[in-house]
Amino acid sequence: MIGKKTMRHVSTLAACGILAIGAPALAAEPDAGLETLRSELMAQKDALDLQQKQLDAQRLRLQALEDNLLSRMRGTGAEAQIAGSDTVPLPPSPPPAAPGTAQAAAAPAGGVQTVGEAPTEQRQVQVAVLAEQGGVITRAGRLTLEPVLEYARADRNRFVFRGIQVINALAIGVFDINEARQDVLTMAGVARLGVTNRFEINARVPYVYRSDKAVVTPIANPTDSNTQDASARDGGIGDVDFGVRYQFTDGRNGAPYLIGGVQAIAPTGTNPFTVERNSLGVAREAATGAGFWAVTPNLTAILPTDPAVLFATVGYTVNFGRDIDRMIGTSLIGRVKPGDTPSASLGIALSLNPRASISLGYAHSWSMGTKMQFRAAGSDGVLGAETNTTTRDLQLGRFLFGVSYRTSPRTTINWNLEMGATEDATDLRTTLRIPLTFDAF
Repeated sequence: MIGKKTMRHVSTLAACGILAIGAPALAAEPDAGLETLRSELMAQKDALDLQQKQLDAQRLRLQALEDNLLSRMRGTGAEAQIAGSDTVPLPPSPPPAAPGTAQAAAAPAGGVQTVGEAPTEQRQVQVAVLAEQGGVITRAGRLTLEPVLEYARADRNRFVFRGIQVINALAIGVFDINEARQDVLTMAGVARLGVTNRFEINARVPYVYRSDKAVVTPIANPTDSNTQDASARDGGIGDVDFGVRYQFTDGRNGAPYLIGGVQAIAPTGTNPFTVERNSLGVAREAATGAGFWAVTPNLTAILPTDPAVLFATVGYTVNFGRDIDRMIGTSLIGRVKPGDTPSASLGIALSLNPRASISLGYAHSWSMGTKMQFRAAGSDGVLGAETNTTTRDLQLGRFLFGVSYRTSPRTTINWNLEMGATEDATDLRTTLRIPLTFDAF
């Protein structure tokens, strides 16, 4: 029989054995807890990364929706109006798909796009249209000031016959060889103000420097004494023009922008009938204006179609005649009525990137003959009977080319070039424009 003391000793030894056996398990518990914490930390980090990606995607979608909304508000007024009146926004690309949709699920992780797949972000491209061919309306309260520098060159050599042609090989009269060269440098200030989101007023004030050179040699007696070399140079304010434009449509649902306008030209420049002339009527001064009032109603259509903008303009210039009543050479000039001029142009503007675009086009004007009344003086100085005459029509065709580069949301550099396509057109005309926009009200 075992005593109580012995039993107590055995119990103590058993307890010590149990503690010894359980010691390794207790020592391992801290390592297991560390692994659990590490796993939870990595899971939380992955969840945060996923939420950040979803947040970035939502931010992109929100930005795209805002841009799309501003673009659709184009005709009803608001911030979608373009900084300059010669730029047109391209249609927006589809916005990014929302997370959780089938399109988003099919997209590669991390936003990487498949090779050849079109970008999904909203296009922020504005394409410049040739200024003289029209543009969208300046938004309400915005003032655009545009300095313009223009150079034009015309060089013509003509064989002129004045007399009676009996048959193709025989003519009786006076033959002249006429060589004329003209250089015109124009510095102008243009202002456009958006009264409403559909109505705009504009004005243009030019300063013109003109140099004319002409050589006339009669073939009947081609001597140095009969050759006339007439040169004239002069500068001053040219003809001021001003007008209004109204936008009829807002280009929604694939429809074009339709913009109508009326432009008036005031004879503020030097009148060609009042410049100083010699006894033969050859001008000694260069005129800086046409000398007549004119009004031009026009209609412009602009159709954005990514990545290009199609544009077309038709117009009709009405010139108003007036009485001159002045002796030029040996004739008294009476009433002069310049012919009206219908015109049309069409072209395409292409976006190269969000800042640069180019424009190509063709413009044609048909200048009808000028009607003039005059009375020629005889050798005794007595004026003869009144004679009515009409000059021939002029066909003015020009190839158009332009480059536009947007330096900031409020400034664009535009360079345009016109090349004469017909004999009557100016050989070369190049223009540099830099519109600057401000908030007037």
